[in-house]
This record gives sequence, C-alpha cells and structure tokens, in this order.
Amino acid sequence: MQASDRFNINSQLEHLQAKYVGTGHADMNRFEWAVNIQRDSYASYIGHYPLLAYFAIAENESIGRERYTFMQKMLLPCGLPPEREED
Repeated sequence: MQASDRFNINSQLEHLQAKYVGTGHADMNRFEWAVNIQRDSYASYIGHYPLLAYFAIAENESIGRERYTFMQKMLLPCGLPPEREED
C-alpha cells in the first residue's frame, strides 16, 4: 500500500463521515455511537412495514402501538448520557 492510497482512503472516509451522521467521526464517544445505531434501527423498524408487523405479532400489540413504542424509544434509546469529566 502506497502513501497515496492511504491518503485517498482517509479522504474517502472523511467524506463519508461528513455526509452521513451514522458513520461517526474522530471525536465521537461510545455512547453517541450506540445512540446512533439504536435510533437507526428503530427508524428502520418503523419504515419497513413487514418488519413492524412482525414485531406487532410477536408482542401481541397493534401495529400503531408498536410504531408509537419505537418512536418513544428513539428519544433516549440508551438511557441518559454519562457525565463528562471536565479536564
């Protein structure tokens, strides 16, 4: 691997990170990454009707109730954020 290849790969990664929120960035901590993954998953469940219907049948709830539940879980998917240490 040449130096120009590494520069090209890094520039492509930076471009993806700027374009898509879920790909993260250098300053992202573990909690923020987990929140992005959870919210993306819930948005996918809501957006794909057959998957939403599957969850509704599995939990013996209506589809509207499952959609509401997933939307509520999107607010704080991983609980409250940890306290940051001030340096």
